[in-house]
Amino acid sequence: MRTAIIILLGLAATAITLWFTPSAQRKIAAALFTVAWLAVTLLNLRTGLSHGYTLAQELPIHLVLFGVPVITFWVLVLLKKG
Repeated sequence: MRTAIIILLGLAATAITLWFTPSAQRKIAAALFTVAWLAVTLLNLRTGLSHGYTLAQELPIHLVLFGVPVITFWVLVLLKKG
């Protein structure tokens, strides 16, 4: 359930960022979002590791947590060039 919530938060952050970013600045916003979302997922990874999970257990989940919102953001930016 926590994984779904974090993915939904990432998608909401994607939508809000796209909504408020002018189209000319969306590639810059996508790059900044990628770095910011990486920081969020790394903090979440640290939390999981501190609760006794191994990196091998956490890494596949965090690849999804990072990848879904970031890939969605970049796809939307690259498809809507104008």
